[in-house]
Amino acid sequence: MTHAIQIHELGDPDVLRWEQVELPKPGHGQALVRHTAIGLNYIDTYHRSGVYSLPQLPHVLGVEAAGVVEAVGEGAGVAPGDRVAYAASPPGAYSEARVIDADKLVPIPDAISDEVAAASLVKGMTAEFLIKRTYPVQAGEWVLLHAAAGGVGSIAVQWLNNIGARIIGTVGSDVKAERAQQLGCDHVIVYTREDFVQRTLEITSGEGVHVVFDSVGKATFPGGLEVLRRRGMMVGFGNASGRPD
Repeated sequence: MTHAIQIHELGDPDVLRWEQVELPKPGHGQALVRHTAIGLNYIDTYHRSGVYSLPQLPHVLGVEAAGVVEAVGEGAGVAPGDRVAYAASPPGAYSEARVIDADKLVPIPDAISDEVAAASLVKGMTAEFLIKRTYPVQAGEWVLLHAAAGGVGSIAVQWLNNIGARIIGTVGSDVKAERAQQLGCDHVIVYTREDFVQRTLEITSGEGVHVVFDSVGKATFPGGLEVLRRRGMMVGFGNASGRPD
């Protein structure tokens, strides 16, 4: 037996329950991982509230963690004692341990702590998918990135800065604005007191941006369309404020 945070019904945080759960033995190609650190992601709230569906209820939340392999099934390709991390569905990371398909595990380099590994995989893979594959950003292009000081934003800003993009980041406070600037934003808009549409068009001399990366959703989606230049791309990858109309 081990412990996990499960939900038996959809709803607010008070549906979370710390409970004993029984783990199966790892089967073919599987590993039992004892967690040492767990990543928290906004998608966890979508699973909890029902915005995104879970396979069934009750269910353990969480899609990201790091830990140590304790046992393996035949053909797992990892060994007891290996330090590993994962970002994988179905959810189940809010637990002391879990059995998971071993092909979803990645080794943790010695220079990386368990905490960093558990906190960076989902955000890092998201950033890579956005700026390398969804819209391959080129040096000199204008990018509007909402939530620039958040989890995905913190990685994406540094990556975009390394590419040589011109980055406009939106944030909700002066503290976050300072962080976004330190990470590499060329311009930071505090949307709680500034009109990000007006400011973005001013910054780009009315031409607009090549791409908008939007994880906020309902509150920002219409404005994002307004700041796109001709044949620009609008990329929605989250709905923190609700689904766009």
